[in-house]
Amino acid sequence: MRNKPLQYESGWLTGTNPVMSVGSGALVLGFLLFTVMDPAFANSVYTGIKDFIATDLSWYYIGFMSFVLFLVVWLIFSGYGDIRLGKDTDRPEFSLFSWFSMLFGAGIGIGILFWSIAEPIYHFQSSPFVAGNQQQTVEAAQVAMRISIFHWGLHGWALFGIAGMTLAYFSYRKGLPLSIRSSLYPIFGDRIYGPVGHVADLLAVFGTVFGIATSLGLGAQQMNAGLNYLLGVEISTGTQIALIAIISVIATASVMSGLNKGIRLLSEWNMWLTVLILGLFIIVGPTAYLLGALVTNVGDYLVHAVELGFWVNPDPQSQKWQGSWTIFYWGWWIAWAPFCGIFIARISKGRTIREFVLGVLVAPTLLAAVWITVFGNTAMYLELFGAGGVVDAVNQDTTMALFSTIELMTGNQALVILMAGICTVMLVTYFVTSADSATLVICTLISMGDEHPLARYRVFWGGAIGAVSAVLLLAGGLKTLQTATIVAALPFSFILIMAIYGLLKSLRAEMQPVRRPQFSRLIGNGGEVKLQATERLPATSNP
Repeated sequence: MRNKPLQYESGWLTGTNPVMSVGSGALVLGFLLFTVMDPAFANSVYTGIKDFIATDLSWYYIGFMSFVLFLVVWLIFSGYGDIRLGKDTDRPEFSLFSWFSMLFGAGIGIGILFWSIAEPIYHFQSSPFVAGNQQQTVEAAQVAMRISIFHWGLHGWALFGIAGMTLAYFSYRKGLPLSIRSSLYPIFGDRIYGPVGHVADLLAVFGTVFGIATSLGLGAQQMNAGLNYLLGVEISTGTQIALIAIISVIATASVMSGLNKGIRLLSEWNMWLTVLILGLFIIVGPTAYLLGALVTNVGDYLVHAVELGFWVNPDPQSQKWQGSWTIFYWGWWIAWAPFCGIFIARISKGRTIREFVLGVLVAPTLLAAVWITVFGNTAMYLELFGAGGVVDAVNQDTTMALFSTIELMTGNQALVILMAGICTVMLVTYFVTSADSATLVICTLISMGDEHPLARYRVFWGGAIGAVSAVLLLAGGLKTLQTATIVAALPFSFILIMAIYGLLKSLRAEMQPVRRPQFSRLIGNGGEVKLQATERLPATSNP
């Protein structure tokens, strides 16, 4: 019999675990103070660890991410694909459109909106796959698009998929709490309710709070740039803190309204806005070029995905590029895995493993490829065949890359205002969906898997995320904590490995029914009694 997790039964912390509720607050406050009291020193510490990872452990990150991708693809075709993430009678709670909108919005929507132009332009200027005298050519543009889609494609979504699948399986099929610790049950048993489980969940809280807080702060800078472009609003720290406060209030209101209302409706709204802006880019921009580039980019990425996934830079002189890009991205995906994994699990109850993996792996990757192609290749077209200007804009201010591309793409001022306005609204709504999803996940973790945590916890952590972001912005510690979040991905990757082992162990037990001896008396010479094991039991429900 499983031990019941310790929780407060009365008072302000009712329903939460003492270690998780108090410990998570102390952990966040401690790291925040360490970072803002001396940002330069904190940055040197985090950067030193990050450089060590990039230099000496790049092989580990590369190998880990590729292993996860091959594992989830294997699960699609294996006999385990028919197992349902829930009881056999459970069916999905959300439609495919709502489900996909929520998992994409919580996962990478805001990041891809920020980087879909800036990243390809950076690779267009410099990458280890193109000789120096071939940079900023048609060939360099194709390599840049390949790399960008690779960083936002199958490998990352495979990681989110395995995290979400593991959590959904142990929670909805095995009856354990919806938390990271539950994935470790096949290894540690009831000890997951002790220190082992607390460490796993506290790392998840750390990655969620600081991952969202740093993204919120950096995104506020891009929103400020958009408002400056549209309305002439001053670019300043004060304006950005005001934007963080507004977004935090909206996100808290959204998470208070629940998953089925606020988060779902905002996510669907985001998806329709995404379809609208992509359509406008295709119609207003170089239509034939973009459609051709889409076909080329998807094929080019699929051909080179495995090669890129296993590539470890052999040149010590140019390892900085892989550390700054691929290893940074893989660390960021791992750091966000607990947050996105829990949220994706929460919205995926009732789907089969095969349906879940196909949905999480294929659909977001295709949308990412379309998005990066439409935005990134528009910028490439302007540089290669138009008047140029995007490279200069990106090098001068990354937050202005999107708005500069829109202005250079069309001379129609009304269209420029319309498209820039839509992008600014999307920045707000995508950040809101990320922040409210993160708030729900944190409250679920401190409540030991309660999918409907008390309202006061949602209000507190919704405000705490905004406050952390504002403090980091004021102290100049956003980039520093972003680096720290990547460093925290290393220990969490070990938890993911144990979780994967636990999942495979439990799946194997479920697919290999236990034999129960059926005693049949066979009277032979001398009255000898023989025992035969002839009856097969249904799959066990224990992890």
